[in-house]
Amino acid sequence: MTKQLFSKTLNTWLSSPGKKTIGSMLDIFDEKSFAFIFLVLMIFPAAPLPTGGLVHVFEVIVILLSLQLIIGRGELWLPQKLKRVELDSVTRKKVLPFLERRVKFFEKFAKPRLASTIGKKWFRVQLGIFITLFTLGAFFAPPFTGLDTLPSLGVVLIAIGVILDDIIPIIAGYIVGFAGLAVAFILGAGIVAGIQALF
Repeated sequence: MTKQLFSKTLNTWLSSPGKKTIGSMLDIFDEKSFAFIFLVLMIFPAAPLPTGGLVHVFEVIVILLSLQLIIGRGELWLPQKLKRVELDSVTRKKVLPFLERRVKFFEKFAKPRLASTIGKKWFRVQLGIFITLFTLGAFFAPPFTGLDTLPSLGVVLIAIGVILDDIIPIIAGYIVGFAGLAVAFILGAGIVAGIQALF
């Protein structure tokens, strides 16, 4: 699937008749499915909005799925029961169209850069390692501080880079993700120290 076709493919799938299940979504995006799942799940913690504890569920799922990349799986595996789950109306009518517009925006500027490298097994393994690292940083960031935003945004940019076969967003994702980890560590340690000083 080329970058020019990705947003169009998503739009066509969303507007086509029939049930919209997790399994059918994975089938339509083929080898890009893991990146798209990461994008869908991590866009919520990446948004600088109060989302409560629900994002931790998404982060745990992302970590479990990224482990599949680390062990070298070429395709994303999910239990059949989960594949049969239908997407709710909010996801179909709001979340996915929003992501379609974002991907379409990036398509205007992206071009295939090191696309063959992105598809190699060793590259996918290191993607899994960094995605796991950044997602763990978001998961353990102090709650209600917004410190999970940058590590999550790093994963989002990596996912977009994989979707578009462009190494530039992936590199940007690494930079943003590591910056987020550094900020979360420094400010998080300060917040914890401040709370401890009160008691």
